[in-house]
Amino acid sequence: MDMIDRYLDAVAAQLPQDERADIVAELRDLILSRFEAREEELGRALTEDEQEAILREIGHPLVVAARYRKGPDTLVGPELFPYWLFGVKAGLMVLAAVYAIGLLIRLIGGPDDFGQAIAQAFHGFFGAGLTLIGAATLTAAIFEHQGIRPTWLTKWRVRDLGAFGLSDPATWRASMAGKETAKAIWMPKMRTQAWPGSEYLFSALATGVFILWWVGAIHFPRFAQIGLRGGDASVAGAPIWDALFGAILLYAVAQLAIDLASLARPHAVRLRAAAMAAISAVGLWLTWTILEAGHWFTLTQEGQSARVAGDWSLLDFDRLRDLSDRTRDLAGAADTLSVVMTWALAVTAISLIFKIVASLWRMVQPAAKPHV
Repeated sequence: MDMIDRYLDAVAAQLPQDERADIVAELRDLILSRFEAREEELGRALTEDEQEAILREIGHPLVVAARYRKGPDTLVGPELFPYWLFGVKAGLMVLAAVYAIGLLIRLIGGPDDFGQAIAQAFHGFFGAGLTLIGAATLTAAIFEHQGIRPTWLTKWRVRDLGAFGLSDPATWRASMAGKETAKAIWMPKMRTQAWPGSEYLFSALATGVFILWWVGAIHFPRFAQIGLRGGDASVAGAPIWDALFGAILLYAVAQLAIDLASLARPHAVRLRAAAMAAISAVGLWLTWTILEAGHWFTLTQEGQSARVAGDWSLLDFDRLRDLSDRTRDLAGAADTLSVVMTWALAVTAISLIFKIVASLWRMVQPAAKPHV
């Protein structure tokens, strides 16, 4: 097999079967004409090095075959690339927030090796991040090569653009700091009609994730264990959670329905206020019932167990100040979580009370006309 045949076989391997013969014949004529022209110019036959130089001028077989390929030549084309980039950036930031929360929960228990706990969190984040990037790239590639163009690529609305702050690190920092600039970024005020329902988007997403976790559709294995000195302790729910399983599920589904309705009809302020007052009252009852149960979780390690339990007596600022002095063994972790859980339930109850009052206040206020 001479050099031309080896070159054309490499090109043909990258071509469609039904077009291979015609393209190879065309390329063979091109190469032979180049060889003949060069031989006529030199007045002698070409050496192998000179033939190879001409073939390199024509192009690498992969590049030459790509010139004859139908369809896009890129995995993610310029039209889809901005959407791919936004999805990857926003997804990575959400993953970072999730793993940061998981790491914080694990560090509360005081693991033997803080460095190992942090390293495992980073390892999990990078693994999940690579999976996210791969999934986003595969989806974009399918869209690109199959010519799929969802309607949201062309029929987008200016009032729906508030959520695009998800991909902006400055927005996340401002939100965590509680700055007013965060609202301006998430929900910018424009002369055109703004979309007031955008503030309910994250509530709907968070509630949806909670419902999937509550019914067991998704799992967060790290939440079922706490790293302690001497090994991990398993976390088991108390009977109160089984007793309230259906009530909490209905509460979450009702909250999700309110958020979705608010997304669809963001200007129905009084209707949402009435629904929020009712659902907040149910949430207050659930919080009170959980707090009154007194036993919330059980930690188990090597045959020993300790309860995460509490009552109103734990609502003591001295106990909060002493959290850092507690031991990092099973009993100390249970004591720490008992105080944290009691205060979290108390703060939740106060927040729900304020939400009820605010919702009732909105119900008696004159309805505001939407800006146009």
